[in-house]
Amino acid sequence: MTLVATDSPVSTLPKPELLKEEQAQKFVLTLSCVERAGIVQAVTTFLYERGFNIEEHQQFDDGLRQTLHLRTAFSGPLSYSPERLEEEFNAIAERFEMKFSFHDKTKKRVLVMVSKFGHCLNDLIFRWRGGSLGGDLVVVASNHETHRAMAEAAGLPFVYLPVTPDTKAEAEQKLLDLVEEYNVDLVVLARYMQVLSDDLCRALEGRAINIHHSFLPGFKGARPYHQAYDRGVKLVGATAHYVTADLDEGPIIEQEVIRVDHSYGPTTLSTVGQDAEALALSRAVRWHCEHRVLLDQTSTVVFR
Repeated sequence: MTLVATDSPVSTLPKPELLKEEQAQKFVLTLSCVERAGIVQAVTTFLYERGFNIEEHQQFDDGLRQTLHLRTAFSGPLSYSPERLEEEFNAIAERFEMKFSFHDKTKKRVLVMVSKFGHCLNDLIFRWRGGSLGGDLVVVASNHETHRAMAEAAGLPFVYLPVTPDTKAEAEQKLLDLVEEYNVDLVVLARYMQVLSDDLCRALEGRAINIHHSFLPGFKGARPYHQAYDRGVKLVGATAHYVTADLDEGPIIEQEVIRVDHSYGPTTLSTVGQDAEALALSRAVRWHCEHRVLLDQTSTVVFR
């Protein structure tokens, strides 16, 4: 038999495997609980019985604290939502006393706060526009007008929130109003040089990340790189951590260090330090947005 080429539209149909992938809903499950036998089996059986395919699985068994932390990414039927999964998973969660949550692939909405230093904001914008940040920047707020042009050039609304001792409470309320107005999931302090009140820290607990200009613990106060130069440091670093009422002592998500030597003056140290800050902050934001960070008391478990 001779096969003759035709103009049949059959050749334009998607391949079965591609069609299957396009129709699959993607989710992430994160959970923490006391370490016990049968937890992983319960999770995998739950997913298998509902037709889900596990795409990535990571767990950490903390022998010192006798706890288990787990992150599982999976895909499957479009009929499911995070709310439905949570409802059906409740029985398992109660049996193992789990703290858990399901997430779909909806990107987290990010508000960035900045003061006069713009290197972290610039880096976040670059990664966001390149699609590698993990979340979506939706608005920039600042106590200075310095970086309005940078934000607006990227198509981001820029909100000026001046802060004085007399207007601090008002400014923080306006920030919370912005969080609600833009449906913000995460607030990022990208070298925002204002101390947040205890009330604001509590309101943003678990959803605010700060970048600190040293590999904590380190030089505090003004002119940190001049202090570093005076002490002859051999490492310059930065720490990204969750915001808490204890200044610069929140659970650490990521730290970056760069080796230096005696030839680095304060200006060069500052430049190197800014590179470390941008790297640590962008990683922390991406990992948080991808649900890779699990809070564990005063520390974190990070599934990279």
